[in-house]
Amino acid sequence: MPLGKKINIIIWAIFLLVGFDAYSQSTIVQGNVSSGKNKIPVKAARISLKGSYDGAVTDSLGNYRFKTTKTGLQVVEVDASGYMPQSREVQLNGASLKLDFRIRKEINELEAVTITAGSFEANDEKRMTVLNPLDIVTTAGANADIAATLQTLPGAQRVGESEGLFIRGGSAEESKIIIDGTVVNNFFFSSVPGIAQRGRFSPFLFKNTAFSSGGYSAMYGQALSAVLNLESVDLPDETEAQAGISPIFGSVGFQKVNKEKKYSFGSSYSYSNLWLYMLLIPQKQDFVTPPTSHNVDLNYRKKFKKGMFKAYAYFNTSKLSMRTNSMDSLGLKNSFSLNNSNVFTNVSWKQLFGKNWKLYTVGSYSYDDNKIKGDVLDSQNNRINATGIGVIDANRFGVKSYQNMYQLRSVIQKKWGKLSAVRFGGEMWHNVDRTNFSTEFSSFSGLIDDTYSAAFVESDIFISNKFALRPGLRYEYSQLMSQANLAPRASLSYQLKKNTQLSLDYGIFYQTPDRKYLALGPDVKYSRADHYILTFQHLTKEYTLRSQLFYKSYDGLIKTDPTNQFAINNNGYGYAQGIELFWRDRKTFKGIDYWISYSFLDTKRDYLNFPIYVQPGFAATHTGSVVIKKFWVEKMVGINWSFNWATGRPYYNPNRGEEAYLSDRTPFYSSNNFSFNWLTKIAGGNGVVVVGINNVFNQKQVFGYTYSSRLTDDTGQLIREELGPPARMSFFVGLFISWGVDRTQQNINNNL
Repeated sequence: MPLGKKINIIIWAIFLLVGFDAYSQSTIVQGNVSSGKNKIPVKAARISLKGSYDGAVTDSLGNYRFKTTKTGLQVVEVDASGYMPQSREVQLNGASLKLDFRIRKEINELEAVTITAGSFEANDEKRMTVLNPLDIVTTAGANADIAATLQTLPGAQRVGESEGLFIRGGSAEESKIIIDGTVVNNFFFSSVPGIAQRGRFSPFLFKNTAFSSGGYSAMYGQALSAVLNLESVDLPDETEAQAGISPIFGSVGFQKVNKEKKYSFGSSYSYSNLWLYMLLIPQKQDFVTPPTSHNVDLNYRKKFKKGMFKAYAYFNTSKLSMRTNSMDSLGLKNSFSLNNSNVFTNVSWKQLFGKNWKLYTVGSYSYDDNKIKGDVLDSQNNRINATGIGVIDANRFGVKSYQNMYQLRSVIQKKWGKLSAVRFGGEMWHNVDRTNFSTEFSSFSGLIDDTYSAAFVESDIFISNKFALRPGLRYEYSQLMSQANLAPRASLSYQLKKNTQLSLDYGIFYQTPDRKYLALGPDVKYSRADHYILTFQHLTKEYTLRSQLFYKSYDGLIKTDPTNQFAINNNGYGYAQGIELFWRDRKTFKGIDYWISYSFLDTKRDYLNFPIYVQPGFAATHTGSVVIKKFWVEKMVGINWSFNWATGRPYYNPNRGEEAYLSDRTPFYSSNNFSFNWLTKIAGGNGVVVVGINNVFNQKQVFGYTYSSRLTDDTGQLIREELGPPARMSFFVGLFISWGVDRTQQNINNNL
C-alpha cells in the first residue's frame, strides 16, 4: 500500500475516534458537601462513582465537580474523614447533574456525648477521671480509705459514728459496693458501737471507679440509693516487691510477671495493731485489746489473645475489746468485745469473640463470722451478776453470727458502630445467714436462706455525637419472699457543645429488706425507690464542672413496733430531693489541683420505729468539701489539705415528746486535715514518706448524743453524753517502699 494511502487511513481513524468521543454521552456531576443544620462546608471530602475512577475532592467551600462517561443507574459515594459515609443512586443520561450532600459526623468516642447514668466515672483512659487511686491515698483526712474519699464528693453524707455510704438521704444499707461485678458482702470492717469502721480494701487494687449516687445502670440492683463499682487492675507492668511500715502496721507484698507478660501472680500480708498509737493518743473509749488485724490476699491474672482471667482472694481476722462508762448506773461500766473472720474470693473471665461480641463471667464467695460479747463491770472492771434492772442487764449479751454469700453473674455485650451496644445477662445470689443471740435469761436463733436471681438487658444507642440514650430493664426474684418485680431504667444525654452536656436519668430500684428483718418478719416485701436526675456536666483535661438536680421517692420501707419485735411491715415511705455542685480545677493555679463540692438535701421519711414523718438522723441539710493538692516536682514533695463541713444533723432527745422527734440538731461540723508526702530513693527502691494530721485545729465534733434510760439531772432531764470521734485529733506516719518498678514519673504525672 502506497505511503500516502496509509497516512490517509490513519488520519481518517483519528477523526473517527475523535468523532466517537464527541458523540458518546458524558455527564458533568457537581454539587456541594456540607454538614449540620447550618450546612458547614466539608473540605477534602472524596466524591466518586462506585466501581470507577471517576470522581473529585471538595474544595474549601465544600464544592466539587467531575465528568464521567458512565450512563444508566449508578451510585455516587461520599467519604470524608470524621464523617459517616453516604451514597445515593442516580440516573446518568448525559445531562448535567447537580448533587448536594449533607453528611453527619461520625460517632467518635473522643467527641461523643457520655452516657452518665448518674455516675462519677473513672473508668476510661479516653475520658477524664474524677478520682483515681492516687487521688484517694493523697486526700487529706481520708486515710487512704475509698469510702472516706467519696465523702468529699457531692451526695455523700458524713456520719462519723457509723461506717457505710449514706447517699442522698439513704441509709448505709441502701448502697452496694461491687468488685469486678459481684457485691462485697462486708466491704467495711465489723461495726463497733459509736466508731465508724474503714473499708477493708486498698484503693491500689482497682484501676476503674464508677460511683453512681443515683440512677445507676440496669445491670445492677438491690440498692435503693447508690452503687460503687470497682474494677480490679489487670496485669502489672513489671515484677515488683513492696513493703510498708508505720507505728500502727507493717506490710509486705510482691507481684511476679512472666517475661512474655502473659500472666502474673502475687500476694501480700499486713499486720496492724493500734496499741502504740493509742498509748500516744488517748482515746475516748478504754481499749483493753486495741484493734488488731491480720490481712492476706492472693491474686492470679492470665492474659489470652482476646481475653483476661483474674482470680483474687482476701482473708482477714480482727479483734478488739473496750470499756465505756454506763449511762444507766453510776460507777458501772459496759464492756464490748469483737472477734471477726472475713473471706472474699472473686474469679472472673472476660473474652472477645465473633464480631464485636464480648462475654464477661464472674463468680464470688463471701464469708463473715462475728463473735460479739457484751458485759457489765463494776468500777474495778470486775464482772457483776444480774442487777434486775432491765436497761443495765441488757448490756450483758452474746452474739454469734455468720454470713455466707455465693454469687454468679454473666453478661454478653454486642457492639455496633463505634459506640452503640446492647448488653444482656443474669445473676444469682445465694445467702445463708445464721444468728444466735443470747442473754442470761433467753436466746434467739435466726436463719435466712434466700436465693435472689435477676435478668437484665440494656442498650447504649448513639443517634449522633450529640445525642445518646440508654434504655434498660431489670427483672428480679426473691425465693424467700416469693416476690418478683420489673425495674425499668433510662438515661438520655445531649451534648450542648464539645465537652459539655445535659443528661436526664430515670429509674425504679428495688431492694430486699435487711436480713435481720427478714428473719423476724418473713412476710415483708421489696422496698422501692424512684429516681429522677437532671445533670449538667462540663469535662475537660483541666476542668470538671458538674451539677445535679434530683428527686427520689421511697415506698415500702420497713416499719417496726418498739413494743413487739415481730410486728414488721412495709408501710414506710419518704422522699429526698436536692441540688449538688462539683468543681475541679487542675490548671488555674500552677501545680495545684483542687476540687470543691456542695450538696443541699431536703429529705423526710417514716420508717423503722419513727413516730412521725421527719428528717432522719443520718442526713444533714447542707454539706461541702474543699480539697487542695500541691506537688513540687523539683523537691518531689506534695502537701494536701481538705476542709469538710456539714450543718447539724437531727438527733433523738427522749426528754421531748413524740411531736418533737428528731427536731434537735447537732452542732455545725467542720474538720481541717493535712497530709504530706515525699518521694525519695530508699534501700535501692522507690520510697514514699507519708505524714497525716486529721482535725488540725482540734475542733470539737459532735455526731449525736447518747441518753441514759433512767438517770436524771437536777432538773429531772435524762442525762446525756456527746457522741464523737475516739480522739479529736488523729495522726498517721508511714513509709512505703517498692522495688522493681520506678513509679516516680507516674506519681509526678498524677500530681501535676
